[in-house]
Amino acid sequence: MGATVTADYFHIESMLANRERRFRDKVRKFVDQECLPIIADHFDRGVFPMQLVPRMAELGLFGIHVDGYGCKKSSHTAYGLICQELGRCDSGLRAMFSVQNSLVMYPIYTFGSEEQRKNWLPKMARGQVIGCFGLSEPGFGSNPAGIETRAEKSGNRYILNGRKMWITNGTIAHVALVWAKIDEGIRGFLVEAETPGFESREIRRKFSYRTSPTGVLVFKDCEIPTENILPEAKGLRSILACLNHARYGVACGALGSAIACYQAALAFATNREVFEKPIASFQLIQDRLVRMGLEITKAELLTYHLGRLLDQNKASPLQISLAKLNNVREAMKIARIARDVLGARGILADHHVMRHLCDLEAISTLEGTETIQTLIIGQNITGISAFR
Repeated sequence: MGATVTADYFHIESMLANRERRFRDKVRKFVDQECLPIIADHFDRGVFPMQLVPRMAELGLFGIHVDGYGCKKSSHTAYGLICQELGRCDSGLRAMFSVQNSLVMYPIYTFGSEEQRKNWLPKMARGQVIGCFGLSEPGFGSNPAGIETRAEKSGNRYILNGRKMWITNGTIAHVALVWAKIDEGIRGFLVEAETPGFESREIRRKFSYRTSPTGVLVFKDCEIPTENILPEAKGLRSILACLNHARYGVACGALGSAIACYQAALAFATNREVFEKPIASFQLIQDRLVRMGLEITKAELLTYHLGRLLDQNKASPLQISLAKLNNVREAMKIARIARDVLGARGILADHHVMRHLCDLEAISTLEGTETIQTLIIGQNITGISAFR
């Protein structure tokens, strides 16, 4: 959404508040100077750059949706700008930020008790505590109502049994927000990593999302004190409120990936010479650059307007689905075009394009697959549900 990374044809930069622009620029500098130089090596090794977490805390990146408790609340537009900049570097880095903010700190702040807020939010804002969101299971992803993890009441405790899968931050989290069924419905529990009966296992051999510490959470007769239940986190409504924030972050992060690939293709095309002139002078290359720039501009307008609707509390889940569907789909096309423009160099880590292309394959699935987003929109258009 900024003039220094793409041609700002519709003057979005001028529509940003000064604080939003300063915050974005601060994150952009952090990404360019501290994140991009190391991220390819971490992707290659399949590890998350933990050394960046204290710096993210220093920059005030944790607690974007929280007012007080050591946090300084920002606009949804600012949150989207941060996701875009982090996504321009790496999807795993963006995901860590999104989960910490939208899927753990936000629900603790919104649905938690005052004691839970005071205990967890200041430490999470300082980066001393990392959280994860335990919803998806081996047999249930698109249909969260079908989760099988259960919590049985036993005196002043709940006994938790079940498994969660594809959990971002799962292997580095100090606390997990776990969704489980009780007799009254689905509730959210805060489960500390050292709790007996709780084990986190790393999902290995991923060819996408390699920097993201993705885990399987296993609960076997895991005893949770009743004070660890989020008092207002009840049912699918609470779950979907969290996922709406996170899905918007995915849409903005995918835009960042698209911008990174476009930048790489443009830089290469203007410097690479064939037949004694830069390939950017050829019509087919210009066509590809224009197509990439066009879709990025459309995605920028979409995410900016959606951010403002969220700021005004006017955004609907349907609008968020539209943004996620469009931005991820077009980012994947842009990454493939950029890879082609770069030729053989497109697969090299130094240009980052292939890394983004691999990560976008995972992004197309997480926070709701392309199919699910399509059917949500299709139901709205036709008035007929394809889910039942």
